Amino acid sequence: MPLFSSGFETIVFVSIVGLWVFSELIGGGIIPRLQRRGKEVTIKDNGSNLVLRVSLYVSIIIAFFLAMNTTAMLPPWFFYPGIVLIVIGIIVRQWAIVTLGRFFTLAVGTQKNQQVVDYGPYRFIRHPSYLGLLIVLLGIGVALQSWGGVLAIVVISGLAIGYRIHIEEKVMVLELGDNYVQYMKRTKRLIPFVV
Repeated sequence: MPLFSSGFETIVFVSIVGLWVFSELIGGGIIPRLQRRGKEVTIKDNGSNLVLRVSLYVSIIIAFFLAMNTTAMLPPWFFYPGIVLIVIGIIVRQWAIVTLGRFFTLAVGTQKNQQVVDYGPYRFIRHPSYLGLLIVLLGIGVALQSWGGVLAIVVISGLAIGYRIHIEEKVMVLELGDNYVQYMKRTKRLIPFVV
């Protein structure tokens, strides 16, 4: 059974997910590296990058498997809100990445003279790039029209992102000291005024 009700929906889904992958490669990888221009990054990742990547792949594969087998399905109209969520997630994540600029790294790490960034989306929450990623992933599950897929993505990726945040905050406190501790006191992790 096809995943989507029309060829148009298939094209839209593939295009939007392709846009997300492209934004990760360019916005999250190439541009920050060019901005650093050889500045050394001290990596203190504790394997969180690998855990995060594997969890993303596994959760998306499970969501696709559930959708292809019509397990725990949502009504077809969920496709379009899912696409909107993916686009919103891309925007939030790229806004966070652009705001961090040369300080953004795919692995948890710090640079010499790094400072706490507390403007842009970081004025509201400490981890807007992870929030954007969660929104993208949630959107993929919703667009696949499988609440089982949504559940798999939220649980698996949510646990991995939680682990990543734990590692990252320990490193930031260690490297940036009291400035980061004070920043933690005045901001929430992922949802303004909530969590």
